[in-house]
Amino acid sequence: MSADCCGGAEPKDLVASKWVSLVLWKLPLAVFAVGFFTNPTLRAGLWTASLGVAGTGCLVNAARCGRVPCYFTGPLFLIGAGVSLAHGVGLVSLSATGWIGIGVAVILGGCALTLLPERVWGKYRRRNSG
Repeated sequence: MSADCCGGAEPKDLVASKWVSLVLWKLPLAVFAVGFFTNPTLRAGLWTASLGVAGTGCLVNAARCGRVPCYFTGPLFLIGAGVSLAHGVGLVSLSATGWIGIGVAVILGGCALTLLPERVWGKYRRRNSG
């Protein structure tokens, strides 16, 4: 039995697929990075879309295989998408440094919530058999 995701012969971990990983996390990361260099209106759209895709991918992956960091990064990215949208359309005002705050929170939070939970609880949540 594999020690990988879900204990199956083939891991259900979406991170294991180069193409799925590219679409769900690497491309959205690139789009998020491009957003730093655009005007606020375009940034709102890029960040909302990229963080929405990455966050949804994380939650789907957590449900599929129990990958521990995904339980934390999924909600973070979805909250980041919502805050980006709300700030971008003027629903909330986060001051002149609002975009920097959102970007820093997503980057530092994403790094911390990827590394720390895995160190504490392991890469995958154990499932009860039976």
